[in-house]
Amino acid sequence: MIDEPVLFCLHFLGGSAREWRSLAERLGPHARCVAIDLPGFGDAADHPGGDVAAMADHVAARIRAEGPSGPWLVAGNSMGAKVALALARRHEDGDPALAGLAGLVLLAGSPPCPEPMAEERRRAMIAWIDADPETRRREAEAFVSANVGAPLSPEDHARTVEDVLRANPQAWKAWLAGGANEDWRERIGTLRIPALVVSGAQDGDLGPEAQAALTLPHLARHRHVVALGAGHLLPLERPDEMAGLIRDFLAAPPETAEAPTLPPAFAALIGSERVNTRLRTTLRERMREPDGPFCLSAEARATLAACLDRVLPQAGAGKIDLARRIDARLASGAGDGWRFAALPPDAEAYERALRSLDAAARAAHGRAFADLDDTDRDGLLEAAAAGRLPESPGGLAPDLMTCWFEELRGEAVRTFLAHPAGLAAIGFTGIGAGGDEAEALPGYRLTGLNAREPWEAPILDTVGDAR
Repeated sequence: MIDEPVLFCLHFLGGSAREWRSLAERLGPHARCVAIDLPGFGDAADHPGGDVAAMADHVAARIRAEGPSGPWLVAGNSMGAKVALALARRHEDGDPALAGLAGLVLLAGSPPCPEPMAEERRRAMIAWIDADPETRRREAEAFVSANVGAPLSPEDHARTVEDVLRANPQAWKAWLAGGANEDWRERIGTLRIPALVVSGAQDGDLGPEAQAALTLPHLARHRHVVALGAGHLLPLERPDEMAGLIRDFLAAPPETAEAPTLPPAFAALIGSERVNTRLRTTLRERMREPDGPFCLSAEARATLAACLDRVLPQAGAGKIDLARRIDARLASGAGDGWRFAALPPDAEAYERALRSLDAAARAAHGRAFADLDDTDRDGLLEAAAAGRLPESPGGLAPDLMTCWFEELRGEAVRTFLAHPAGLAAIGFTGIGAGGDEAEALPGYRLTGLNAREPWEAPILDTVGDAR
C-alpha cells in the first residue's frame, strides 16, 4: 500500500490544472493532488509550448520544487499521459530528481506511439485555433462536447471551454503537429512501474481498444479499467469513479499485467468504418472487467481459475480473466437457455463441481487443486471427463462431473471469444464485414480458398489466420 502520496496531475490538450479540482476533492486524505499547467496552457499560457521532452522537463522542475518527502505518482489525462510516460522512463533510467515515483495513472492517455487521429481532423483543429473569436468559441464548444460521453454540468462545460480558448495557439499547434505525432515506443520500452489505465467506452480515438493495443504493451504491471458511457475527459466526466479507482490502486498496486493487450492492427479494425457502431460499442463494453455481483466462494473461484488455465491456456501476460467473467455470469442468472437436465442450476453445479475437483486433489495429492502442477491437474480433469472422479460430500456424482466438464469447456470458449482479445488471438476478421451504411456494406469480395482481402493482411500477418 502507498501511504499518503502526492499525485501530480497533468491535463489534456486545451485543458488546465482546473480539470482536476473535483477529483482532488473526492480523493481527500488518500492523496494530495498537485495539478500542473503544462507549457502553453492554463496559467502557463504565455509559454509557446514544446515537445514531449520539454513538457517533461517542465513537470520535473515543478516536482523538484514541490519536494515530495514520500512516494508520489503522476496522473495524466490524454496529452498529460504521454508526458507521464516520459517521466516514468527517466525515473527507471535512474534520474535522481525523479526518485520516489511510485505509480502512473493514465486516463484516456496519449500512447507512446503517434496518436491514431485522422489527418483531416488534425488539420481542422490546427486551422481553427487561429480563427476569429466567434469561430474559435464555436469550435471550442464543439471540441469539448465531442470529447465527453454525456454533457458536462453547465459550470464545468463553460470552464473547460474557457480553458481551451485561453490556450496559446502555438502550444496547441505544437502538440497536434509535433508532440502527438512523436514516436516514443523505443525510448519508453516496457516500464516496471505499476500503472492504472482507464479508458472511456465512448472515446473515439483513445478508447479501450487503442489503450489495449498501444499503451498496455509498454506496462509490465498494469490494471486496465473501461468506464462505460464515458468519453475522453475522464477527470471532468467521472470524478467520483476516477477517485475510487485511484484509491483502490493506491491500496493495491498491480503486481502483474491484469488485462490483455490487442495487436494494433486489430484495434485499428475495431475503430474503422468496416465495423458498425453498435458492434464497436459492444466490443468495447466486453473489454470491461465485470465488477460483480459474484456468487462463487473464494476457494471455488481459485479452483475454477486453475481449471481454466488447463482447459483454455492463454499465452503471455495480461490474460482474459475467464474465471471472473464466468462467476459474474453465474451470479446474474443469465445463460444460453440450455443445460444438461440432470445437472442442478448453473451456479450450484459450478460450486459443487469445483468442490469435487478440490476434494479429489486433496485426497490424491494432499494439496488444493489450485496448488497442483499442470500434470496433476490434467490427470484429475481427465478423470472428471471420463466419469472416474471419486464422489465427495457436497460434490457432484461422477457421471454429472462429465456433464459439467463438457459445459465448462463450451463456456470457456464462448467467454474467450466474446472478448476482442480472444477474437484477435484467432485472427477473426468477421467483425469487419459490416458498417453503418446499409446500402454500402463493405462485406467480403474475395471468396477463393485462403484468399485474403487487402484490409485483412495487416491483421492476419500479425496474429495468424483462423481460416
